[in-house]
Amino acid sequence: MQDNVMSMNLPLSQMSEIQAQMKTLEPIQIAPNPMTVNQANSVNFTDVISQSLNSVDLQGKEASALMTAVDTGKSDDLVGAMVASQKASLSFSALVQVRNKLLTAYDDVMKMPV
Repeated sequence: MQDNVMSMNLPLSQMSEIQAQMKTLEPIQIAPNPMTVNQANSVNFTDVISQSLNSVDLQGKEASALMTAVDTGKSDDLVGAMVASQKASLSFSALVQVRNKLLTAYDDVMKMPV
C-alpha cells in the first residue's frame, strides 16, 4: 500500500516542479492575424456582394466601351479590347458560380430539419 502512495507522490512532485517552471517562463506572444490587424470595423456580407456586383458591372461597361471604340474606328487597340472583353466574361462567370453556390447553400439550409 505504501508503495502505491509513493508511486503516486513521484508524478505529483514532478507536476509541481513543472508548474513552478512554467510560472517562471514568460508567456509566448502569438502573432496577430494579418487579415484583421488594421481592420477598424467588421466585414459586411451585403457590402462585399454589392462591391463585387459593381466591379463586374464596371468591367463589362469598360469592355463594351473599348469594343465600341474599336468598332467605330476611334481606337486601333483590338487586342486591349479583346482582353478587356475576356476579363469581363471571366469575372461574370465567376460571379454566376458564386451565386449558384450561395443558392445551393441557401437551399441546403432551408431543407434542414428544425
